[in-house]
Amino acid sequence: MLDRRSFLIRGALGTLVAGFAPRMAFARAATDRRFVFIIQRGAADGLGTIMPVGDPAFPAVRAPFLAEAAQGMKLDATFALHPALANAAALYRQQRALFVHAVASPYRDRSHFDGQNVLETGGAQAFQAKDGWLNRLLGLLPQDGARAIAVSATVPAALRGAREVASYAPSLLPDASEDLLQRVTALYQGDAQLHGLWAEALETRQLAGDLAQDNGRNAAATGTLAARLLIPADGARVAMIETGGWDTHSAQKGRLAAQLTGLDAMIAALQTGLGAVWSETLVLVATEFGRTVALNGTGGTDHGTGAAAMLLGGGVKGGRVLGDWPGLAPNALYEGRDLRPTTRLDDMIAGAVAEHFALDPARTAATLFPLVGQRTPLAGLVA
Repeated sequence: MLDRRSFLIRGALGTLVAGFAPRMAFARAATDRRFVFIIQRGAADGLGTIMPVGDPAFPAVRAPFLAEAAQGMKLDATFALHPALANAAALYRQQRALFVHAVASPYRDRSHFDGQNVLETGGAQAFQAKDGWLNRLLGLLPQDGARAIAVSATVPAALRGAREVASYAPSLLPDASEDLLQRVTALYQGDAQLHGLWAEALETRQLAGDLAQDNGRNAAATGTLAARLLIPADGARVAMIETGGWDTHSAQKGRLAAQLTGLDAMIAALQTGLGAVWSETLVLVATEFGRTVALNGTGGTDHGTGAAAMLLGGGVKGGRVLGDWPGLAPNALYEGRDLRPTTRLDDMIAGAVAEHFALDPARTAATLFPLVGQRTPLAGLVA
């Protein structure tokens, strides 16, 4: 029972740390399996991430990146992994990372806003669907014990819908000063009950503060936070993490390396934080569309079409790069400029999610992507 003193204590703590406490509301989906969707907002360059070093046209169109191609892990006869993805490379060697190239949603124009909407809602065109495919996924899972959460300031479109979902991010209210926090810490030091509550509040503040740094892209801290929300027996089972900064119109060489370093740190932090639960976890990394094959005049790339996606986790049947490689010859490009997509992203997602949660693939595809038309979920992605 909560007595008056405890009520007042918790109320005071809640007021004082309101600037950094999370706001929680949960959708229930009981399962031992965890699923994490990391969205790369801004159109990540798949050709710079999973580099087609075996394609005869690659050296000419991506000459500035040949050093990275030589340094990166050779995945097979055609592809090499960017050297910034060291942890992903280790997972690939363990056959716990799988990459899919020349992949795309049904969207074929080059607007970030529209492309992200199609990716998140699972529609055939922008704003055709009102809810997100991740929210619809919750309806396929048992409804008595788990939670879904977005590690972002607001609930992204992929998680919006009929089932209530949490978002975990710092409040916009100003922080309490460090001096005030230290004074309260000293005041509560000798009180067994208050000291524990206050220490927990400060820990929450630190996690939220790390997440907010660098426009929300403090990668390792974000991965650690997501793991902490996923690992408890009564914790979240479905999570979405937003990352930005992938729109590399200029100076792509350094910017992409920095982005991939952050992504790799996030994946490593997720794996470390989850511990044994990693074996029950599937991580999807995907972007709204790819980038042009050729570089522009500022050493960057422009909005394209075909991209690359990643599946990582303890149950992934990895150590492979999947996809029908279309080639980079001029006559093979989409609209004469982009990597031609040959694999449907919705088929990949539906197949992977169905296998991961032991769901019927046809029903999963029809629920997650009801407006796409013919659906052929990929098989053999997850144990």
